[in-house]
Amino acid sequence: MRKGIYPGSFDPITNGHLDVLHRAARLFDELIVAVAKDNAKSSLFSMDERVNMIEATAKEHGLRNVRVLPFEGLLVEFARKQDAHAVVRGLRAISDFEFEFQMALMNRKLDPLVETIFLTPREELTYISSRIVKEIARLGGDVSTFVPMNIEKALKSKLLES
Repeated sequence: MRKGIYPGSFDPITNGHLDVLHRAARLFDELIVAVAKDNAKSSLFSMDERVNMIEATAKEHGLRNVRVLPFEGLLVEFARKQDAHAVVRGLRAISDFEFEFQMALMNRKLDPLVETIFLTPREELTYISSRIVKEIARLGGDVSTFVPMNIEKALKSKLLES
C-alpha cells in the first residue's frame, strides 16, 4: 500500500491546501493529513477543531482515501510510525522553495527512506495562505473564494467569539 503524508498546521485549511490534497490523494492508496501542533505560531483553531474541519472537508469532497491525524515532533518519525514513505509539500511561490528544500534535505538525512514530493496548487490559488485568509476574515472581508464553505462558517463563528 502506498502511503503519503501531507503535513501542515492548516489553520485553517484553504482552497490552495484542498487543491494540493486532491492532487496528492490521486498519488497514494492512503494519504494522511498530518495536522501539526505548531509551537511557533499561535493557532486560531485548536488541534481538534482543525482535525474535524479537515475531516469534514475531505468527506464533502469525496476524498475517501484521506485520513486526518494530529501530530507533533519530527515528521519523519511520524511517517515511520504510519508506515508512510512520502511527504507531500505544497509550493505556492519561489519563496516557499528555499525553506521547503532545506526541510526535504534534512528529512532525507534523518530518514533516507522518506521522499519529499513537491506539488503546486492551480495558478489562481497560489496567493492564498491561511495567514492572509484569517486577516481578511478578522477585518470583515469575504473569504468565500479562498476557503471551503464549512471553513468560512467556522471562521465567522470563531471570530465572533473573540
